[in-house]
Amino acid sequence: MQFLNIFFFIFHTAFTLFNITGWMFRKTRKWNLITLFLTAFSWFVLGIWYGWGYCFCTDWHWDVREKLGYHDEQQSYIHFLIAKLTGLELKAKLVETGTVIVFAFSLVMSLWLNFRDRKRELNRKRDRRTPF
Repeated sequence: MQFLNIFFFIFHTAFTLFNITGWMFRKTRKWNLITLFLTAFSWFVLGIWYGWGYCFCTDWHWDVREKLGYHDEQQSYIHFLIAKLTGLELKAKLVETGTVIVFAFSLVMSLWLNFRDRKRELNRKRDRRTPF
């Protein structure tokens, strides 16, 4: 069980950091858009049944931690990370608002840069085919 706790901590944290930064690098932009859409699906589609902002990864991690005897008070993984990594106990609403803002910014940047990259790619292909 402790292995799963460590796995989820590393995987979920890496996934979150990739959601935030993956749009910055051309080679990871397509994957970043996919992970952002997966996150949005979990939050807004699965959230219809499980509650707004539902994350299946957090749910599984919480199950593991509960079986290990941990009783975390944080409602979200981001809130949990902030508390565990910094020792700060921020208000849940502040963390939730910050999470949504960072997510929205990352999604907008990923969409914009993916569309821009695709447009450039199509223009390059077109320019190569056009004889001058």
